[in-house]
Amino acid sequence: MAAESSSAAVAVSPVTAEELTLTVKWSGKEYTVRVCGDDTVGELKRRICEVTKVLPKRQKLLYPKVGSKLADETLLLSQIPLKSSFKMTMIGTVEDDIIVDQVESPDIIDDFELGQEEAVDIKDKEINKQKLKRRVEQHKIELRNPCREGKKLLVLDIDYTLFDHRSTAENPLQLMRPYLHEFLSAAYAEYDIMIWSATSMKWVELKMGQLGVLDNPNYKITALLDHMAMITVQSDRYGVFDCKPLGLIWAHFPEFYSPKNTIMFDDLRRNFVMNPQNGLVIKPFRKAHANRSTDQELMKLTQYLLAIADLDDLSFLDHKNWESFNEDNFKRRRHA
Repeated sequence: MAAESSSAAVAVSPVTAEELTLTVKWSGKEYTVRVCGDDTVGELKRRICEVTKVLPKRQKLLYPKVGSKLADETLLLSQIPLKSSFKMTMIGTVEDDIIVDQVESPDIIDDFELGQEEAVDIKDKEINKQKLKRRVEQHKIELRNPCREGKKLLVLDIDYTLFDHRSTAENPLQLMRPYLHEFLSAAYAEYDIMIWSATSMKWVELKMGQLGVLDNPNYKITALLDHMAMITVQSDRYGVFDCKPLGLIWAHFPEFYSPKNTIMFDDLRRNFVMNPQNGLVIKPFRKAHANRSTDQELMKLTQYLLAIADLDDLSFLDHKNWESFNEDNFKRRRHA
């Protein structure tokens, strides 16, 4: 009963959709951030990161009146007694250099299976549409290379998709997924390529640089996106989590990309809950030393990408059946 009362209070809270201007004191200066009541503490930390460059995981927010609530990144700001005059202190350090080891690399996150109805419900909720709208307004995507007319869009995760970030190796190339450059080179013929990781931009640039992805002569990366481009949504069954809304890209480049010509690879299906029809769950690449000689996922997915490249609309495909699609195409070609 208490939980129901709490939920009802959140639903009618006057700050649920109201925009708040908060002041953060850090390192002798004051910074202003704008958030809404339906944002989470985690989202507040993203906004603080934008102005201070202190990563969310390095931030400790202090304000006596709310106790430890600011330590819970899943808590909605509407559940905390905030006012626009609210001032807090932040303790944190900017990371000028990333130490790439198992301590500093992102945590392993177990995936969960969202039912079709629940995924559609999350995508269609007005509160999530508003969060996406605000992200579009707040976040700018920096192009590394121009969008190409007539090309489809491939959006790729990094950790466990292109790279085993949890295993140790003397050389990062030993942790690279097999056939990565062959895969990107073949895909580039038909697709613009964007890399989107739930980590910091420094991590993205460092990893992709070490793997030779950013300066490869056989393909070009259109853009890099990090955790700052993500939004927070809530599932009735699994609670609050971050996801990667492709609508952000479509809104910034509507003349090039849309649900009809975009496909996203990620080892976590939760990441494309705002666009379930465009996501393909890739088999995670873990334990690189043991699996490097046998993993052929990118080679098989190359065949799939090229097989569907001529379709006018990718959004009607069920990407869960991509392996069957490859087999059917192979049989048709052999019969012909």
